[in-house]
Amino acid sequence: MKPVAVFRHSSGEGPGYFATFLEAHSVPWTLIKIDEGAAPPPAPDEFSGLCFMGGPMSVNDDLPWLTPTFALIRAAVERGIPVIGHCLGGQLMSKALGGAVTRNRVKELGWGEVETASPAATDWLGDMTKFEAFHWHGETFSIPPGATRILKSAHCDNQAFVLGPHLGMQCHVEMTESMIRLWCRHWADENAASGPSVQTPEQMDERMAERIPAMRAAADRLYTKWIAGLSKS
Repeated sequence: MKPVAVFRHSSGEGPGYFATFLEAHSVPWTLIKIDEGAAPPPAPDEFSGLCFMGGPMSVNDDLPWLTPTFALIRAAVERGIPVIGHCLGGQLMSKALGGAVTRNRVKELGWGEVETASPAATDWLGDMTKFEAFHWHGETFSIPPGATRILKSAHCDNQAFVLGPHLGMQCHVEMTESMIRLWCRHWADENAASGPSVQTPEQMDERMAERIPAMRAAADRLYTKWIAGLSKS
């Protein structure tokens, strides 16, 4: 089986639980460190799937790796190679596929409930209609043409979309406890434009031992559906 390519855009925003899940299901993966100067491959054919992680930049920035990344996503979709995106990764997918990324009406930092937004969510989440996810974003994506919104939240209308075997998410279901604690070190800078959906590090730490396993129950369903589309050859 070809590996899943995992694209990291910031040293603190690695694959987290997504990598743990892949390894538990014997799915090989390789890390492409965009943050250390690695270039996106010119074509997706050497991989069974593409995964794009988060990052502090905007997909609207003038960065040299953005244009080849958009082309790579479009090529994967054309070839039926599954793509999954987390936060910035979901925004990359949306823009590559004809959507837009704009400022969210509030900055969303911390834990917050997401809920299903269409019957199509059943294919990905079964009978789960809502769960608490982790959030860390100030921008949001539109649903690209042909895709279907499956998740929403009180502070962000578009939390996830699907297009065939492809899944773009605004929320972070890949989080681990250590990742959350690392990100909280940058909370003061991120909180410069605070709003009603911004939690303090102390609030993010509350019930961590309950929240992470509950979120992983949702992540397991989403990731299980996604890896079912990977080619085994």
